[in-house]
Amino acid sequence: MSKVKTGIGRRSFIKSVGVASGGLIIGFNWLACKRATEEGGEEMAMQMPDEWFELNGYLKIGDNGIVTIYSPNPEIGQNVKTSMPMIVAEELDVDWNNVIVEQAPLNTDIFTRQLAGGSQSIRQGWESLRTAGATARQMLLTAAAKQWEVPASELTVEEGVIKHKGSDKTMGYGEIAKAAAQVEVPEEVELKDNDNFKIIGTSRKNVDAKKIVTGQPLYGLDTYKDGMLIAMLVQPPAFGMEFKSMDADKVKEMPGIVDVFTIDTYPEDMEKEWSDVAAFSKLVVVVGESTWQVMQAKKELKVEWDLNPKLTEQIQILEKSAGMAGATGLESSDIHNTLMAEVGEKKSEVVRKDGDPEKAFKNAARVIERSYTCPFLAHNCMEPMNFFADVTGDKALLLGPIQTPEYAEKSVNKRLGFDLEDIDIQMTRMGGGFGRRLYGHFLVEAAVISQKMGKPIKLVYSREDDMTNGVYRPAYHVKYRAALDANNKLTAFHVNAGGIPESPLFANRFPAGAIDNYLAESWSLESNISTGAFRAPRSNFIAGAEQSFLDELAEEMGQDPIQFRLDMLKRAESDPVGEENDYDAKRYAGVLKVARDKAGWNNGSSSQSRGVSAYYCHNSYVAQILDMTVKNNEPLIDKVTCVVDCGIVVNPDAAKNMVEGGTIDGIGHALYSEMTFKDGAPQKSNFDTYNLIRHKQAPKKIDVHFIDNGIDPTGLGEPPFPPVQGALANALYKATGKRFYKQPFINELKNAGSDLKT
Repeated sequence: MSKVKTGIGRRSFIKSVGVASGGLIIGFNWLACKRATEEGGEEMAMQMPDEWFELNGYLKIGDNGIVTIYSPNPEIGQNVKTSMPMIVAEELDVDWNNVIVEQAPLNTDIFTRQLAGGSQSIRQGWESLRTAGATARQMLLTAAAKQWEVPASELTVEEGVIKHKGSDKTMGYGEIAKAAAQVEVPEEVELKDNDNFKIIGTSRKNVDAKKIVTGQPLYGLDTYKDGMLIAMLVQPPAFGMEFKSMDADKVKEMPGIVDVFTIDTYPEDMEKEWSDVAAFSKLVVVVGESTWQVMQAKKELKVEWDLNPKLTEQIQILEKSAGMAGATGLESSDIHNTLMAEVGEKKSEVVRKDGDPEKAFKNAARVIERSYTCPFLAHNCMEPMNFFADVTGDKALLLGPIQTPEYAEKSVNKRLGFDLEDIDIQMTRMGGGFGRRLYGHFLVEAAVISQKMGKPIKLVYSREDDMTNGVYRPAYHVKYRAALDANNKLTAFHVNAGGIPESPLFANRFPAGAIDNYLAESWSLESNISTGAFRAPRSNFIAGAEQSFLDELAEEMGQDPIQFRLDMLKRAESDPVGEENDYDAKRYAGVLKVARDKAGWNNGSSSQSRGVSAYYCHNSYVAQILDMTVKNNEPLIDKVTCVVDCGIVVNPDAAKNMVEGGTIDGIGHALYSEMTFKDGAPQKSNFDTYNLIRHKQAPKKIDVHFIDNGIDPTGLGEPPFPPVQGALANALYKATGKRFYKQPFINELKNAGSDLKT
C-alpha cells in the first residue's frame, strides 16, 4: 500500500460534511489541493435510504449502505461518468451494485477542473478520487473500532461490510455512517496496491446505458420546462461579414412567433475568456413557441449583411502578398491552399535545432522532400449546439451540454454582470463534443436572449447553423525533408509546419531526439474563420503526415518500416539527442513491437495491403497496423490492429470502445471529410455534402490490445485518433502504388482512376 496526505483539516472538513438519518456525506472540496476530479452514473433498482442530506459534489452513504457519488465533470461519451466513480468505489471498498452515480452541477467552491478535454479526466482525477474513497473507508473503520472497543488494525472491510477478526462481528457501512461523520479526518490514508484492485480493471456497464437505449431524457435537446420558448439564430452567410439591417415585420406576424431582434453576444468592451471563441457576435434572434415555427420564420426573414472592414483587411494583405489580383478579404479554399504553399514558409521561425542540419543537407548525396495538407473540418457532433437559460432579475439558471462550465460561468458573469454565486450552471450528457463544446458562446447567447425576453428559453442550432458557424479544425500544411549520405544513411531531418490560423508542430516529439541534425520550423497565417480544438488538436494532422513520410523514407532507404522506426527509437532511448524530448522511447517502441507481433507483420499472415503507424500524444502511446484492399477506387478496410499504452485501464470494455471509436473517427476524417469555402461562405451545410464515414466504410474488425505496465492512467479519448491516419495512407500506397499527400484521401483516390494499381 502507499500512503497519501488527505490534505484537509477538521475545520475545512466540517464545511463539507452533513449528517442526516445516519447518512455520511464526504465533500470533495479537499481535492483542490490534489489533481482534478471526475465523474458519475445512473439510478439503480435498489432500496433507497429514508433521507439524503445533499450537497454539490460529494460521496454520501445512506443508513442502508447505499452510496451516491456525484460526478463533477462533463460526460461527452468518454464514459468517465462510469469510470471515475469506479475509482472512488474501489478505495471505499463498496459493492459496485450499491453505488448510485449522478451528475453534479458546476460548483467551483468544491471542485477543481470541472472540464472535459485533453484526455485528462482519468489522469487528473486518479490520485484525488482514490484518496476520497480511502479517506471515507478509514473514517468508517475508525468509527466501527470505537463502537466495538477494538483496535482499528483488527478490522477488515469487503464490499461495504466491516468485520472484526477476533469476534466475527460484522457491520454494514450504513450502520456506522452517522458515527463516522463525527470522526476526525485522518491526515493521511493508505491506498490499495494495484494487485488488490477488485473494481478497477474490470468491465462495468455504462451507468447511463439504459437511459440512452430507452430514449430517456439525458441530453440538452431533451430539455423541456414550463413556459419555455424556443430561440434560434440567423448568422452572417460568410466569415468577414456582419449584420446591416432586417425587415422583420411580416415574420413577427407568423403563427407562434413571439419576437425577432438582434443581440451582441460579446460587446467590444467585454473581457473574453479563452473559451469565448465565436466568429459572429452580432446576430439576429427569432423566438417562438416551437422549433418548427421558428425554423419557418427564419426562412422568411429578410436580412442584409455588409463586409466587416476590420475582419477583411488582414486577409487582403495576405492575398496581395501571394500576388493575387482583386483581393476581397473573403476567404476561399483555393486562396488558403496558395497562401499555405507560397506564403507560409516565408514566415517560418525556428523552434528547435539540433546539430548542424544546414551542413548536413548541403553535403547530402540525396534529399527526400514531401509536403502534406489537410482542410478545415467541422466537428459535427450528433447533437447540435443548444442550451437552456432562465435569467430572471439578477439570477441565471443555465442547463445544457458544455465541456467548460467553469469558464462559461465566468463569461456569463462578465456579460450579464451577475455575481458568480447567482449563476447556476447544470450539465447534461452531451451528444458528442470532440472539442466543439469547449467554446461556450451558445451558452452565453442563450443567457443574453433569456435576459432580453425575461422568460426561459431553449436556444437551438439547426444542423446547418451548427456546421456553418465555425470553430473548425484548422487547415494545415507541413513539409518534410530528409538528407541521406552516399551510404543511404539518414543524416538530417527537417520539418516545416504551419497552418491557418495555427501551426500543428510538436517540435520535441519523435523523431526529435533520434537524429543528430534536426530542424523544426513553425508558421501560421491569419484568418477570419473561427477555429478551435478538434479531437487530438494538431496531432490529428501532424501524426499522419509524419508517419506517412517515415514510411516513404524507410522505403527509399530499403528498410522495413517498423524496424526503421524501432532503430530510431533505440537511438533515442540509449543516446538521445537534446534534453527536451517529451516522449518515452522505450514505451513508444513497446507498442510498435506488440503491434508487429499481434498483427503477424513479419510472417506474411495477411494477404491484404498493410500500413503501420505509431504516435505519442496526451501522455499515451498508440501503434496501429491497418489491412485493406481497394476495389473500383473504393477503400475496403478489413482490420486494424491497435496497441495502446495508457497505463492502468480502469474499465476495459469502455476503454476498448473508445479506441474503436477513435480509430474509426480518424479513418473517416482522413478519407472523406473536408470543409471548403468560397468568398468566405462555407460550401457545406449538412450531411448530403459533408461526408462522414458510413457504417459500411468502417473497418470490419478492430483488434485492441492494452499494455499492462501498472503505470498510473494517462490519456485515452484522443490518442487512437491521430496515428491511424498514417497507417491508412501507408496501406493505401501498398494497395494502389500511389502516395497520398492531401486529405481527404478519397479525392485523390477517385481522381487517380485507372492509373491506380489494383
